[in-house]
Amino acid sequence: MTSRRALLTTLGGLTLAGGASGLYGFWIEPAWRLAVAEYRLDPPNWPARRPLTIAALADIHASEPHMPLRRVAEIVAATNALRPDLVVLLGDYRGNGRYVKHSIPIEETAQVLKGLRAPHGVHAIMGNHDWWDDPQVQRLRRGVPQTAHVLAGAGISVLHNAAVKTGFRDQGFWVAGSGSLWAFSQGQGRFLGTNDLARTFGAVQDRDPVILLCHEPDIFPSVPADRVALTLCGHTHGGQVRLAGFSPYVPSAFGNRYAYGHVVEAGKHLVVSGGLGTSIMPVRVGVPPEITLVRLGYGAALA
Repeated sequence: MTSRRALLTTLGGLTLAGGASGLYGFWIEPAWRLAVAEYRLDPPNWPARRPLTIAALADIHASEPHMPLRRVAEIVAATNALRPDLVVLLGDYRGNGRYVKHSIPIEETAQVLKGLRAPHGVHAIMGNHDWWDDPQVQRLRRGVPQTAHVLAGAGISVLHNAAVKTGFRDQGFWVAGSGSLWAFSQGQGRFLGTNDLARTFGAVQDRDPVILLCHEPDIFPSVPADRVALTLCGHTHGGQVRLAGFSPYVPSAFGNRYAYGHVVEAGKHLVVSGGLGTSIMPVRVGVPPEITLVRLGYGAALA
């Protein structure tokens, strides 16, 4: 894992590079820009001629000044305008830290997120910050974060080592959600996860394709190649600073291997969202906040 010192050194260099670049990185890109990162995939475990559009929202980190509720509402409206078949929320819903002026309660964010619309539902998982920000589950080391209960109360499907069947009239598919790999800090950069793939896939009751959600992309090497059509993750924010395809700091044991974008390994497909908010430092350069749009089966459908 690239050190935080490398990230802070890079950010310091950006600041010293000039007021204009500092303004862009610390305000314009993180607070005002919104991109749509689109991928068209035909993974081997997804049925041919079965188009599906997935909108993924990761790492919202709702807080002021960079991600107020007004901006979350704009993201929801922009997502709905894309008319996705499926919406997935990939964790980390609240913002906090020394540069956050006001952390928005999850209850308020959930009321905005409940406006998301998709024929195959809106499905959410928990991120590491959702666990870290919950004193009770940190103390007890069991249960699920209060964020999960609040989102469920807003009508959003919350998947914690679980799966749900949805899909088409003549052929369905499963949306499976794994627990966070970084749920509990053990100090010195070590974490205890709540992920349980055996339990997650135990809920899958037939051979229809599976779309797997996990907050951290480090799960990807453990994903079974014969069951999962696509793995969707967030967590990395694309490094927040990404230049020429390289991120100086990536919160992953694999460094830039799973920092951002579409990754294919051993026939398996992973898409890592660049996310929407910020963490540690309120900066983005070269990786603007994004709605991640994945179109499955469209190439085969148009062939």
